[in-house]
This record gives sequence, structure tokens and C-alpha cells, in this order.
Amino acid sequence: MRRLAPMLLAALAVLAAACEKKTQPTGEAGGTPAAQAPATAQGGGAPPGGDDVIVLGEVGALTGGQATFGISTRNGIALAVKEANAAGGVKGKKLVVRVYDDQSKPEEAAQAVTRLITQDKVALILGEVASSSSLAMAEKAQAAGVPMITPSSTNPSVTEKGDNIFRVCFIDPFQGFVMAKFARENLKLNKVAVLQDNKSAYSIGLTEVFRQKFAELGGKITATESYSQGDTDYRAQLTAIKKTQPEGIYVPGYYSEVGIIARQARELGLKVPLMGGDGWDSEKLFELGGSAIEGSYFSNHYSPDNPDERVKKFIADYKADNNGAVPDALAALGYDAARVAIEALKNAPDTSGPALRAAIAKTKDFPGVAGNITLDEKRNAVKSAVVLKVQDGKSTYVTTISP
Repeated sequence: MRRLAPMLLAALAVLAAACEKKTQPTGEAGGTPAAQAPATAQGGGAPPGGDDVIVLGEVGALTGGQATFGISTRNGIALAVKEANAAGGVKGKKLVVRVYDDQSKPEEAAQAVTRLITQDKVALILGEVASSSSLAMAEKAQAAGVPMITPSSTNPSVTEKGDNIFRVCFIDPFQGFVMAKFARENLKLNKVAVLQDNKSAYSIGLTEVFRQKFAELGGKITATESYSQGDTDYRAQLTAIKKTQPEGIYVPGYYSEVGIIARQARELGLKVPLMGGDGWDSEKLFELGGSAIEGSYFSNHYSPDNPDERVKKFIADYKADNNGAVPDALAALGYDAARVAIEALKNAPDTSGPALRAAIAKTKDFPGVAGNITLDEKRNAVKSAVVLKVQDGKSTYVTTISP
């Protein structure tokens, strides 16, 4: 055993170095897009800058299966921070955002948020998009008393982790209701099957509510099949669904799987409309799904077709900073989350956790680009949803459904 000790210690040192490498920050924001963010490695626990800055933390999927979500969110946050700093910052200080890539993995998100709290000493945390990752982060933030705002995690359990956890998006019960109502009243569907991701808190939550609400509205669920994120063959589940002769299929997953599911459904002769949630919102959906995704519908937080002047200005500014890219809902929600955080920093008497928590909780009728934001007693945003149709290789506005 003694002879093995040096080897064991060496192995542990290598493992520790690997873990350290995984959680290195991907950049610091003052407006730098995520895709261009420089790799930085400021260690030792000292916040970047000094007394003249306020440090915020961000955790997002900049690589991995939900990378487009994280990059869009990161770019929206960067724009809000850039605008705030151009206007003089907050309390005479510039804002800096310490950003970590969680690689689309909840365990990495938990590790990253721990480092933001213990080493970077951030005042507030922004993130994540995926509910499973936000749940992993929320436990750490709540325990440390550091406020956390998720831009777009819709699973109700996220804010139930405690009074330091907030969101600027609607929650799954509302989103599930929106698509159930749309399926029954707009599409006039009587029979619908469900294909859910059984490893995603987001997908399971949407499935539960959709099934319940669709039945309450007089519809019938013909089948509920499951897959796991990362799967590439869904033919067995789709074949089982086809036998039940549904008039539509609800697929509350992420774009990375939905595009492939759409192709395989069409290959099997399932030509009924597919329906989903905001997890579809990515340009990659159209690349992966091609013509197979045409004629499908999904609920979302915002539409770039909105003629509101505030939205038009956001889109123009975002395009100017991101090589002409049109912001999706994740970018809009990242922008809104950062602006809510900045407003709280301005209104709070200091940047302590309790002061910021109280200031965020008072958010009411905040003019977000993805809808006005009022936080209820459970720290969830009360707001409308839009339904979009995939048509001609893009998503187009269909209708708005209010709470």
C-alpha cells in the first residue's frame, strides 16, 4: 500500500487538474459575444477588476447539446451589460460578468456556480436555460444566499428551491396549457400522442401539464412514449405512436432531438403536425429537421415579428453586435434577465444578497422585450406566450395566449 501511495497521489493530482480545467471561465462580459469570448483563467478566488466593478456570474451551455441556447443567452446578457456600462454603470461602478461553460451538463453547472460563489465572489448569478441545470445550480445559490435569475428555465421546481431563486419566463404549467389549448381550439385536434424526454425535467413537466389540460378540454391522449436526450433512433416509439392514429404529436424536447424525430416521423408516414415548447427555438431545428419540421407548432416567449418599438430596437442592437444574427427567444430572455438584475442593483441599498433579493422580488411591470415582467409571490414571471409555426424554413407568429 505504501508503494502505491505516490502513484495514487499523482493520479489524484491529474484528476484535480482536469476538474479545474473543466470549470475555467470562458470570458468576461462587457459586450463580447459568447462565440468570440476569450478564454481566461483568473484563479485564486479574487474577483476580476477591483473596487470599481460589480461582478456578476453567468453559467450557460456554450458547448454540448444545448449550445445554441447558451450562446444566444450569453449574447443577450452581454448586450444588456454593454448598454448599462455605456450609461455609466451601476452606483458609479462598471459591471463585469464572469462566464462559465457547463457543457450542457447539470453536474458541470453545479460545479461552475460553486466556483462563482466561493472564488469569484459574485453579487448575483444569471442562468441556466435548461431546467435540469438550473435545478442543480439553485441548490448551491440558495444555500449561499446569492440571488439567481434564470432567463428561461420553465420547470416550476426551479424557483421552489428557495427565496433567492427567480425567473423572468413563464413556467411549464402555463406553457403546457398554451399548447393544449391551441391544439384543441385552434387546430381542432381530438386525439394527440406524446413523445417525451424521460431524462429532462423540462420535458417531463410539459408532458404532465399538456396531458392533463388536453384531457380537461375534451381531447384524448392516444399514447405516451419516451426517449433519452442524445438518442438518435426514435423509430420504435414513433411506430408505436402511429398505431394509435393520432391527429398530432406533442414533442416537448430540445431542438437537437426534435429535428431528427421529425425526419423519422415523416419517413414512417406520420404526416400529422408536431407540437412542442420553447426548447425548439433554435436555428439548428431547421437544419436538423429540414422540410420534415414544416407545418409544426411550438410555444415560445417572444417573436421577432413583434412590431413594438422596444423590440425593434433590441433586434437592431443585437444584430449590430452579432454579425446580423436575428435574436431568438433565448437571447431576448437573457437580455431581460440581465436588465432585471441591473435594475435591482440600482434600486438596492447595497449589493449584499438580502438587499438584492428584496429588490428583485419587487419587480413589477418591467418592460422586457419578451413581454412585461411582474414577479409573483413564488418569484415566477406572469406573462403571455406566443405560438409560432414552422413555415418556409423559419418560425412565424400565429397567436398570443394570455394567462
